[in-house]
Amino acid sequence: MNASRAIGASVLVITGGVGVFLAWQAVPTLRHYGLSFLTEERWQPEIDVIGIAGVLVGTVSIALVAMTFAFPLALLTALYISEYAPARIKGLLVSAVDLMAAIPSIVYGLWGFFLVMPYAAELAWWLQRNFGWVPFFEIRGTDPDSAVWDTSRYVSSAFCAGIAVAMMVLPMACAVMRQVFSQTPPGEREAALALGATKWGVIRSVVLPFGRGGIIGGTMLGLGRALGETIAVVLIISPAFEVKWNVLEIGANSVSALIAVQFGDATPAQLSALLAAGFVLFLITLCVNTLAAIIVNRSRSGADADA
Repeated sequence: MNASRAIGASVLVITGGVGVFLAWQAVPTLRHYGLSFLTEERWQPEIDVIGIAGVLVGTVSIALVAMTFAFPLALLTALYISEYAPARIKGLLVSAVDLMAAIPSIVYGLWGFFLVMPYAAELAWWLQRNFGWVPFFEIRGTDPDSAVWDTSRYVSSAFCAGIAVAMMVLPMACAVMRQVFSQTPPGEREAALALGATKWGVIRSVVLPFGRGGIIGGTMLGLGRALGETIAVVLIISPAFEVKWNVLEIGANSVSALIAVQFGDATPAQLSALLAAGFVLFLITLCVNTLAAIIVNRSRSGADADA
């Protein structure tokens, strides 16, 4: 017990230390630019104009695209492993999902750049052609009905980066959901079967309601990771500093990608600005992960699983 408390306390100290360090380093930037640092979309240190509004929007866009793909895949995979998979392959499937989490980010980035992006561009063209009247799917300056469509306008976008990030956050969300589903009280399962419920009826009336907290918590934990993914985003996107919700259009950026690209050549003033951007991202991910932990702890998921 004492060891557990010591480990838990050390994690809090390290996390708090990171937050204090970033906050301290961000003070000169916030003092110089004020709130305009959060509302300005341009990043032009040569003319003393710096803001992270554009990269914050890009960060959120990439994360939302990633969760759009990752959430249903994670939920269906977790349900299959916990409810449908034969016992002889269940362990193999669990290991395969865990192995996905161990694959380096750069591998996902290369996979997304060389393999996924050409097909994602075709999907983006199809979405614009059929749903371009929705501003979210609009690609400015293009005609999807032209005889030859310009492929270069549909690549290196938040949409392409989000697909790669989705494969990176899927294992985390799936692992949380699967663990919660596997802890559904056997008594409730048997009661539903005794009342004549089918396999799907048991899942719909017992497993999913019991695992609601795990579903929400796993999704939000995945969202927290998606907000901070770096290498895969750097390899795929074409940097753009503007507030843009057109996720299918070429050009995007994220806070983590901005820091990774600009850090090596940054002056002391620019370094403070990058650390200030990192502090903002730290606060966002901390809030998301804390909210996820609260939801999971307050749910009844996992309670009385061994009864």
